[in-house]
Amino acid sequence: MDYPFWDISVGYGLLMAIVAVVHVFVSHFAIGGGLYLVVAESFARRNSDTLKLNFLKKLSKFFVLVTLVFGALTGVAIWFIIGLLNPAATEALIHHFVWAWASEWCFFLIEILAAIIYLYGWDKMTPRNHLVVGWIYFGAAWMSLFIINGILSFMLTPGDWLTTGSFFDGFFNDTFWSSLVLRTGVCVMLAGLYSTLVISLYPRSDFKASTVRYNAAWGLIGMAIILPSLWWYWQGIPGAVTTTAIEMMPTPLDAWSFAWRFGMALMIAFLLFGLVMRRHVSLGVAVVMMALGLAWFGSFEWFRESIRKPFVIYDYMYGNGLALAMADNYREDGLLPYIVFRTGDDGADLLRHACRRCHTIDGYHPLKPAFDGTDEIFIAGIIKGAHALKGNMPPFLGIENEAAMIAGHLYNRVDHGPLKAMYALEGAELGHKVYDIRCGKCHEFYGYNDKSESLLGLDPEEINDILDMAEDFAEEMPPFTGDDAERQALIEYLQFMTEQAESKTP
Repeated sequence: MDYPFWDISVGYGLLMAIVAVVHVFVSHFAIGGGLYLVVAESFARRNSDTLKLNFLKKLSKFFVLVTLVFGALTGVAIWFIIGLLNPAATEALIHHFVWAWASEWCFFLIEILAAIIYLYGWDKMTPRNHLVVGWIYFGAAWMSLFIINGILSFMLTPGDWLTTGSFFDGFFNDTFWSSLVLRTGVCVMLAGLYSTLVISLYPRSDFKASTVRYNAAWGLIGMAIILPSLWWYWQGIPGAVTTTAIEMMPTPLDAWSFAWRFGMALMIAFLLFGLVMRRHVSLGVAVVMMALGLAWFGSFEWFRESIRKPFVIYDYMYGNGLALAMADNYREDGLLPYIVFRTGDDGADLLRHACRRCHTIDGYHPLKPAFDGTDEIFIAGIIKGAHALKGNMPPFLGIENEAAMIAGHLYNRVDHGPLKAMYALEGAELGHKVYDIRCGKCHEFYGYNDKSESLLGLDPEEINDILDMAEDFAEEMPPFTGDDAERQALIEYLQFMTEQAESKTP
């Protein structure tokens, strides 16, 4: 908490996803496209294929504009964004991998120079020297991937580094090789996608059809590498991480499912339009295929980012930038003494550092709907028990009065009044809403932390007793502070759920 907080209305996860996914979609093409150019040029020169060489000249110009101009700008944007969104995690990655980053920047410099020489050397260099420059470009670009892959995979699977602190234990971690093979496959696949986009602008001809088929081969080879690598990558993730995701977090599992679906759809598109209907590949078809590729990459990156929740660096630093090594200090002293840049509004400062990196008030992952119609005591109870909520949130590491400060800050920004009036509900429907707000954050019927066996089948008096003793069941459980109408409606809802369960019992 040694940095000022960058407070904007956009959700940090969404903002990072937009910038990062677009950048990696281009940066992986920067590698695969380089390989495509030198391989295709080698064959074209060997066969004296003038049409193919002219196509590759145009492709190389598109390649340089996309990768060096747009790719470099989005790369700078990522450094800008991560430094503002999570400066503590960025600092940790720089300190522990400083020489890796330095090496990557050297390779990137070689990559830029080689790409420019390659573009302007078509008519000024001998074929042999031109190809040598192309291979230098590809080698430098792939080495950049090699290094960055070690750092990115470290964030999910730091492994023995947590105890040894060794650079190599952190770099060559449990998902390093599977991720490297996977991303190399992505590079090959994207080479086929981007080159299909360029050739789609050509008029229908035998040359266009043969080039589309050639590009489809690149795409299919890439997908043949990607799909088994996805399974290998999953196997390298610690069982505790995947088990937690299955039990508590639908987001990474949904993203994983979408990655497989978009991957299969992309493979079908390559087969259909690259081999069967290659004469009918228009700009519209190529754009749809690019969209499928972007959707696939977005799904995978969303999975990679969300699966390690609540950590930004697994088992080392939480997503809100609080290091596990400092947890005891925070619990004893509170968070406020460690917030260097304070605004004078302690509740707001605490909310920013404890919650704001993942939640907004009423935008991305909003807190307001979760607490509308509740009170400060309930909100503070939820904050103190954050680690028990579905979604796998970090624990609240501050002291009790700091939870109350955050609760007060939130209470002043939510709607007040009885839920009955707020949502215009009655009876069991109102009870369902009460359950969702006051109980469903931790207990989902027939889902996460299910309590159906404990709650269903009870009579109204027994349910009343449970509500009276709610805060005594567990330290992280808030008291039931709803009014009498909410209490009665909740009882009706639980009895309705009992009837539903009994009707399904054979």
